[in-house]
Amino acid sequence: MFVVTLKFAGNKAAAPHLMEGHNAWIRKGFEDGVFLLTGSLQSAAGNAGLGGAVLAHGISRTEIEARVAADPFVAEQVVSAEILEIAPGRLDERLAFLKG
Repeated sequence: MFVVTLKFAGNKAAAPHLMEGHNAWIRKGFEDGVFLLTGSLQSAAGNAGLGGAVLAHGISRTEIEARVAADPFVAEQVVSAEILEIAPGRLDERLAFLKG
């Protein structure tokens, strides 16, 4: 399982022009059954605008790296991506499908 953070970077101003492609990238992740959750990163004060995050599963590190690189926001340096891999250990039974 992977947690991907997408934090705004130097080319943040290009975000509005790339939003349609970014949303299509998100839609494809859900359609492919890879993305479980996407959302905005919140500051300590509860404000959005830091970037976003993705929870993904069912693919390899190589596959998630390729998928993240295909995000127009990543490709155009609107965001910088960090991919964190989690090897599930103890899980609530509602998340048992994540333990592979």
